[in-house]
Amino acid sequence: MLKVISFKICPFVERVTALLEAKGLASDIEFISLANKPQWFLDISPNGQVPVLVTESGRALFESDAIVEYLDEAYPPLETGVDAEQRAINRAYSHLGSKQYLVQCSTMRSADEATYMERSNKMHKALGNIAAAKSAGRFFNGDQLSMVDVAWIPVFHRALIIKRQTGVDLLEQWPILQQWQAELDATGLFEAACAEDFEAAFGNFYLAPTTYLGQQMRGTQDSDCCTPKANTADSACANSTCC
Repeated sequence: MLKVISFKICPFVERVTALLEAKGLASDIEFISLANKPQWFLDISPNGQVPVLVTESGRALFESDAIVEYLDEAYPPLETGVDAEQRAINRAYSHLGSKQYLVQCSTMRSADEATYMERSNKMHKALGNIAAAKSAGRFFNGDQLSMVDVAWIPVFHRALIIKRQTGVDLLEQWPILQQWQAELDATGLFEAACAEDFEAAFGNFYLAPTTYLGQQMRGTQDSDCCTPKANTADSACANSTCC
């Protein structure tokens, strides 16, 4: 069976687990502490980062781009009838999506509105470009789920949590992206790709009272994600630890 070495709130991990779910591939998931990485993990992860995928033959693969490409080549593809040009386009727009993960992480950790606006504006060009390229169908290329959809799932999932918890909509300028987000949410992949307590762990870090978004929380809610715990390095999805 496939095995994923994971950190709970890392978007690069969610990209991989979302693809596994979309393909119906069974896998074991092992969560590690990034503040205290076990030696066995460092032995199989040359960059010391998650995700790592252990294949059915026992070989460890690292870097999410390489992992998802392997999964699409080694198992039945999500899309059928895709020619070489479209595969190249898919890879390019998938890369555009994965490039937004750390930009979004930084935006969500902004301490004040000015910083939040400055950082979110960095995402706007990419969001505008993907909106312009989006087909009229349910998903990026039409009505078949594609690798591009999977690459953008972490961005849209986090944006949906932010909107639900704070009322701030990262996609408000692009109705076509809001509709795409809703279609992806309807697949169930947002929840299926994550641990049961993902939203609480996410909220503890990105919706903490020290963040601008955390300060936008409205009313008193019972969810654990609305009573943030202390932020530690092991809570973060940052360049030096996870992604």
